[in-house]
Amino acid sequence: MTQTRTCLCCEREIRGRVDKKFCNDHCRNDFNNQLKLSANNPYVRKINLALRHNRKILEQLMRSDKEVTKVPLDRLNSLGFKFKYLTHVYTTKKGTTYNYVYEYGYLPLENNWYLLVKDDKKVRFSENHEMAGSSN
Repeated sequence: MTQTRTCLCCEREIRGRVDKKFCNDHCRNDFNNQLKLSANNPYVRKINLALRHNRKILEQLMRSDKEVTKVPLDRLNSLGFKFKYLTHVYTTKKGTTYNYVYEYGYLPLENNWYLLVKDDKKVRFSENHEMAGSSN
């Protein structure tokens, strides 16, 4: 006995392959577009925009020839960096905590300076970044 299958979008009967979920490409596209819309609410969009903005600032400030860069807090603030938006935190074995925005990390130093690093793998394998950054 065959079970009648219905389209996930319009609920019409589906004919054809056993694993088919939609009656046609239009329904498949409509269904997937609706999923994207519901997942992309204004709150999520605002946070994603802030994260991308923060990443762009960190990327801009990182010198391409250096693994680490030291910048003053005023510079980050003047570019509109929002410290409350980050993707993850990494704490080294020595207890130093880096905040990350995707692959770019930052570490608060003394006197309102920040150490910027790229790619948390570099931090994990070399915990001397704070030493290297403080000589700038």
